[in-house]
Amino acid sequence: MKGGPLKDLLGEDPRVAVVGLGATGVSALRFLRERGVECLAVDSRPHPPGLDEVRSLEGVSVFTGGFPEQLLTWATHVLVSPGVPLEQQEIRAALEHGAALISDVDLFAAAVSAPVVAVTGSNGKSTVTALVAEMARQAGIEVRAGGNLGPAALDLVDPDCRLYVLELSSFQLERTRRLRPVAGAVLNITPDHLDRHRDLSAYAAIKGRLLRMSHWRVVNADDRRVMQLAGQGSERTLTFGLRSSAATWHLLPRDGKLWLARRGRALITAGDVALAGEHNLANALAALALAETANIPLDAAHAALKTFRGLPHRMQLVARIDGVTWINDSKGTNVGATEAAIRGLEGPLILLAGGDGKGADFSPLRACGPKIKAAILFGKDRQRLAGVLAPVTETILVEDLTAAVSAARNLARAGDTVLLSPACASLDQFADYRARGDLFEALVKRWQSAA
Repeated sequence: MKGGPLKDLLGEDPRVAVVGLGATGVSALRFLRERGVECLAVDSRPHPPGLDEVRSLEGVSVFTGGFPEQLLTWATHVLVSPGVPLEQQEIRAALEHGAALISDVDLFAAAVSAPVVAVTGSNGKSTVTALVAEMARQAGIEVRAGGNLGPAALDLVDPDCRLYVLELSSFQLERTRRLRPVAGAVLNITPDHLDRHRDLSAYAAIKGRLLRMSHWRVVNADDRRVMQLAGQGSERTLTFGLRSSAATWHLLPRDGKLWLARRGRALITAGDVALAGEHNLANALAALALAETANIPLDAAHAALKTFRGLPHRMQLVARIDGVTWINDSKGTNVGATEAAIRGLEGPLILLAGGDGKGADFSPLRACGPKIKAAILFGKDRQRLAGVLAPVTETILVEDLTAAVSAARNLARAGDTVLLSPACASLDQFADYRARGDLFEALVKRWQSAA
């Protein structure tokens, strides 16, 4: 390993234990071995994702099925993948033994010289990350985007890159120390991952770390918790909001149209935004604020807004069959995301929801009852969801998503929208939210082809 920022981070003769495979762990091991760093891989699962690729890396020992304490105490540094809680006994033992905690984002920060724009929040961060990257592409800027969204941060490292756009989860932020973005955005705070974080305040505080790391701060003027994280205003804070005319970037009614505006100056009509739903106007305003900090010209940002139609599994139109609209919002893995999805659509809706609620309070969904014709609930926490929704709408409990789609087919009539927005994580029945959304699309299209 040569000198420079990476050596400053790891020191002389580092030995790195990478805990948890999957995309993050595999990318970290590949990055370290390419730079001659001694490392090993540990995963509690007998057959974790990425195992075959890691076994093909020369000089990497792989231990699966547990966390042998002696292996972790061997390390000078422990890199813990975001999906692995830091409170695990073996990880604590390694840290108490003197190992330093690092993250893949720390390694990324040490490896890149181009400016970084970072995005976090409970909802919308993948869309904003991808949208800012598209704005940069429209401006002819060599850009790489990923992180929590994928690809993993270390897979983005490229000497030709001129701008990085990173999506960061709370799990990534809680173990990142060295990242210094040119701008960091906190889009919103709603209850999520409360099975991992002590409470909502602790979760919000971790999101707020990004603002302290960043030169420019981009924050949601409509979200009280986000504004509390931002504290007193500064000349390096840009705000955005749908309802606050005092925000830097805001909505402005003028001449019978709704405009996206900067400090009262109408710039882009809302009708030019290809993304559907009110919540995506907030995402557009956040992206415009971030583009400003990255010196992306407004005409390029405008061009991206007119053409960018969103990401798979995020309010994605799957089909219209016999007058029924089917929408895949499998990325709606928490209550706030599902609330936003419902608000952005016209009723009547048939809601497909369920999975692992991660300890969340489902009660805010009760206010959505007037729009929901029926809620078809599946997976681990379907009974808890039914307890909230049964007083305000018809509820139908089924075992899994296949049964939920079948029930929706029988119930839906022309003019209805069937919305898969689970308000829950997918891991009780699926590998991830993508697999859940893929199954939903396959089931709908199978029916469409048979119609």
